Amino acid sequence: MLKPLGSRIVVERKEQEQTTKSGIVLTDTAKEKSNEGVVVAVGPGRTLDNGQRLEIEVNVGDRVVYDQYAGIEIKRDDTKYLVLNEEEVLAIIEE
Repeated sequence: MLKPLGSRIVVERKEQEQTTKSGIVLTDTAKEKSNEGVVVAVGPGRTLDNGQRLEIEVNVGDRVVYDQYAGIEIKRDDTKYLVLNEEEVLAIIEE
């Protein structure tokens, strides 16, 4: 598993549906990258100039929305993860 450092988080990207509402099957090149995922790991937070640590606002298990082209994609054991800075997370999805 990946252990993020500082104010970074690891997100497992939620894949979009393969077909449109009208039933058209999309190829991999036609699909947009999803900007929604589940947080699987959280770093310890950013250290401020005074030595105090600022905790991250998201928790493991949160569903989040992030910038469309944010982060760095990493593949481990056939699963694609995205390593993001906390600032690239736009919102937490509450159900």
